[in-house]
Amino acid sequence: MQISNTLSGRKEEFKPEGQPVKMYVCGITPQSSAHIGHAMSYINFDVIRRYLLYRGYGVRYIQNFTDVDDKIIAKAAPQGLTPLELADRNIADFLSDMASLNILPADVYPRVTQEIPSIIELVEGLVKKGFAYESKGSIYFRVTRLDDYGKLSHRTLDQMQAGARIEVDEDKEHPMDFVLWKAAKPGEPSWQSPWGLGRPGWHIECSAMSRKYLGETIDIHGGGQDLIFPHHENEIAQSESFTGKKPFVRYWMHNGLLQLGGEKMSKSLGNLITIKEALSQYSADGLRIFVLSSHYRSPLTFSAEIMEGSEKGALRLAQALKAGTGSSKKTDFDADFYRKRFTEAMDDDFNSPRALATLFDLVRDINRMDADNSDSSGAKALLGELTGILGLKLEPAAKTVSDDSRIAAVATEIFRELGREVPDWGGDTEKTMNDVIGLRTELRQAKKYAEADALRKKLDMAGIAIKDTPAGTIWEFKPA
Repeated sequence: MQISNTLSGRKEEFKPEGQPVKMYVCGITPQSSAHIGHAMSYINFDVIRRYLLYRGYGVRYIQNFTDVDDKIIAKAAPQGLTPLELADRNIADFLSDMASLNILPADVYPRVTQEIPSIIELVEGLVKKGFAYESKGSIYFRVTRLDDYGKLSHRTLDQMQAGARIEVDEDKEHPMDFVLWKAAKPGEPSWQSPWGLGRPGWHIECSAMSRKYLGETIDIHGGGQDLIFPHHENEIAQSESFTGKKPFVRYWMHNGLLQLGGEKMSKSLGNLITIKEALSQYSADGLRIFVLSSHYRSPLTFSAEIMEGSEKGALRLAQALKAGTGSSKKTDFDADFYRKRFTEAMDDDFNSPRALATLFDLVRDINRMDADNSDSSGAKALLGELTGILGLKLEPAAKTVSDDSRIAAVATEIFRELGREVPDWGGDTEKTMNDVIGLRTELRQAKKYAEADALRKKLDMAGIAIKDTPAGTIWEFKPA
């Protein structure tokens, strides 16, 4: 089995330290509802975990919650909540979303607020060893103590400094030094420490929690590519400096990021789609096939058209699994051929697009057997086995995209791409299409013909035709 290791920049043979495989995946900061970017990451690592289990490895899987953070603190008060209350609510919401997506629960979900002693122990050790220093009640990591700082992101300290916008901070010895422990501010959560009241910095939390629950060396550490620097780079610095052991992580795995159209999805851009919003329009299997249709390290673009194709794929798999005719007519079906293709794909850095292609080839053979009234039970059993490894439930059969949800999805995408606030249509299809047609009319009146034409083409791709008549613009579904 080969895994692409961000640290080395190449594929390496997977040789875990022992059993079980120790796997740590960075969790969410529960400031708000989880979005489909989170779904993408956790579906990918869920499939990696499931495949390791299938290959006979035990897996101990840890995923944290950063339940105290500047953003949580800022968002809690306007909602009349304490930071902990807001975090609790969003964590419960997140776990519900994960169950809806058929993602296996972690063995432990450690929370920062419940791990303060372990964090303080790590910070104290770094201070004693000279890797960290105190300044005005805060503790900072001294990056100049390390010759290999930057080895994960493959940048030198000078390159990092040149590429970053860093404000001058007189409290730090070096501009790239990062905070391990923040001195308390009035009205913010804080804990007693050897340096006075304060709270943990972001990076130290994962070092402390992975050490407590997995030990000083772990096999796989996962997260999004946006975490490579500074978060994971700083985790390495902290953990290896504290323990004196290298490597802290044997295999660093990073998933690509999600885009809407050609634009990265992010809180700052205000273009998030929550997991609950997505599941109100699409099936969990459809979302999973959408994610797995691209390699986990590749960027992924979300759109109504792409999701429609994913839903159709889920339906094809579900239909192929339906009970056969019970025919006794034998076939020369070769299960080992498909199982080998599937495992070869997944052994190659978890190549899920190739694995899915194998499944759809298997579906084609099943359909051929059923059409020939041959015994397809063995092929269907294999399909059920392999789809289960990918976390696809397919029982009951995956739902198709209804006409109403198709319209809601494409309309939402149109409004977002044009930078408009998405109205609350409440499932009213006529109201939705009236607003879309009204938006197109507005664009045409403003002589924004290219945008109006793009809107029309997007509807057309979703199977919705609009026609301009003397009585006004009308719409209809295109024939299948």
